[in-house]
Amino acid sequence: MQAISFQLYSARNFQPFSEVFKTVAAAGYTQVEGYGALYAELDDQALSAFKADLDANGLTMPSAHFSLAMLETNPARAVEIAKAIGIEAVFCPHIMPEDRPTDAQGWHDFGKRLEAAGAPLVEAGHSFGWHNHDFEFVALPTGEIPMELIFQGGPSLRWEADIAWVVRGGGDPFDWIDRYGSRISAVHVKDIAPAGEATDEDGWADVGHGTVDWPRLFPILEATPAKYFVVEHDNPKDLQRFADRSIASIRTYG
Repeated sequence: MQAISFQLYSARNFQPFSEVFKTVAAAGYTQVEGYGALYAELDDQALSAFKADLDANGLTMPSAHFSLAMLETNPARAVEIAKAIGIEAVFCPHIMPEDRPTDAQGWHDFGKRLEAAGAPLVEAGHSFGWHNHDFEFVALPTGEIPMELIFQGGPSLRWEADIAWVVRGGGDPFDWIDRYGSRISAVHVKDIAPAGEATDEDGWADVGHGTVDWPRLFPILEATPAKYFVVEHDNPKDLQRFADRSIASIRTYG
């Protein structure tokens, strides 16, 4: 089984991160995944301290999210941050509703835009791709699926497949893995609570305690090029519970 990573966005409400690192490491994770707001404003000294804190807890950060704004306006700094922390794979994670294309050509062009934004990182030796949410799987009025158009516009883009968001967008994850599994370099492993449950956690569940068919999905995803399996919950009430129960479930899938 691949090493299991932990998306630090899941712990944004459980500060400070120095304590989060201890909790995550004690639960058995050896990797974490960063998100843009975590390090975007750090200077070199603060980045060094951040890396030292990871090292002290036996953690690495081989993958991370960077905003499209940083990638396009300050790619050199994105490369510096990646090198300082030891990030290998970079993913652009999201665009706001008002910035989303509304037709097929727009989504195709967005794929081209992403590929161009990631070029400086690829040239510096990192891999680069897109992290999906649900909106990319909702068909346009003309029938096209935005995720397919993104891939067409960005033929070299890697994919961080957030499986639970695929499901929430109405997609069949098994079909998407079958057709685009060769693009997958990372996976977000999270779960969806049964309908009407966990409303105070935005309807998400600890991995293995929801409705996503992880026992079947995990072996299929391990057969793809995915190097990073990243546990995530967008709004957990209890960080310790989520971290412990999720990794315990995943250990039964390998």
